[in-house]
Amino acid sequence: MKVIRNINSLDKLLEKRRNCKKRIAERVYKIIKNVKERGDDALVEFTKRFDKVKLSARELKVTESEISSAFNELNSDLISAIKLSIDNLYKFYKPQIPKPITIREENGKILKVKYKPIEKLGIYVPAGSAPLVSTVYMSAIPALVAGVNNIVLVSPPGKNKFLNPFILAVASMLKIKNIYKIGGAQAIAALAYGTKTIPPVDKIVGPGNEFVTEAKRQVFGKVDIDMLAGPSEIVIIAGKRTNVDLIIADLEAQIEHRGGLGIVITNSKRIMKELRKSKTEGFAMRVKNLEEAASIVNRIAPEHLEILTRRPSLLLKKINHSGAIFLGDYSPVALGDYTAGPSHILPTNSTARFFSSLSVKDFLREIHIINYTKKALIDELPALEKIATLEGMQKHIESVKKRLS
Repeated sequence: MKVIRNINSLDKLLEKRRNCKKRIAERVYKIIKNVKERGDDALVEFTKRFDKVKLSARELKVTESEISSAFNELNSDLISAIKLSIDNLYKFYKPQIPKPITIREENGKILKVKYKPIEKLGIYVPAGSAPLVSTVYMSAIPALVAGVNNIVLVSPPGKNKFLNPFILAVASMLKIKNIYKIGGAQAIAALAYGTKTIPPVDKIVGPGNEFVTEAKRQVFGKVDIDMLAGPSEIVIIAGKRTNVDLIIADLEAQIEHRGGLGIVITNSKRIMKELRKSKTEGFAMRVKNLEEAASIVNRIAPEHLEILTRRPSLLLKKINHSGAIFLGDYSPVALGDYTAGPSHILPTNSTARFFSSLSVKDFLREIHIINYTKKALIDELPALEKIATLEGMQKHIESVKKRLS
């Protein structure tokens, strides 16, 4: 394990992870441009080139029979496990539905806030060496709770030309029917701009590799995105009595993710000594006290934070920036990845300073409704006139006075 000796070294480590390589940005730009111009033909070409799978445009969409046959791969125990996770997510997200607001004043002025779900959502599910079935329900359930009815799911096909059956089965359990065999930056481009086969969406969510993340960055503005999530990361605050075996186990779990980063911050000489001996990948940093550890965590703004101290709730009060926080020995990050309830789609690369964990509100549009009476308009005219005059907006003033003449 490597030692972080000072703040400057920490900042250099974080900056290196944040920087997108220029060559990736250029390649992604060309892929997106190609999909915009050539549609399905580009998708077919890129699937053959990058995924080594030859599909026709007609084969891009998953059929109902493919979805039905996927359930043959699931045994009863796995179905029960997935249902438990799904139930936990619904329990967590249903109370998050915001209530409409109405403000009434004596002069008849009425202000309202109402919420409408986005109409079309795209979910990207990585496929790699193992099926990321958890990404399906972690992405979809907050949207379903918000009332999103039109969901398009994309995922890279396997060498057998089919999508992973476990991903298909979970999507079916959530009644997601529009599913396509397409991955990488080309999938993001298709969701953003649409092709003859794949409909365009209003928002794209879901994790992916550096090409997928860069594609999301480049299409942002044409569509909304959840966040620019990079490789997974964990920071562990360890007190003097923390069990080192737990630290190492959680670091190794994080490094199972490609490009995963683990950092341990501790005030203990013993823990630093034992971690240096470990062959586990990751970084360790020693601080004077746990208050300094909390300050460094806020500087890092990590995706996952574990507080493995004797009284973690006390230190929690000092944490301002983190995607998700796990308290105590019995709350490992693995729970958040699969069953706890909150989505595992979280801000990375220090973006927890301004991005939030995926929530119901991410799939809702807040609409403001303004309704004045004549008296209310008269009451506010003097203030409006002074501010509009300062800004040189005479026509704004005239548009109000016209109603009172």
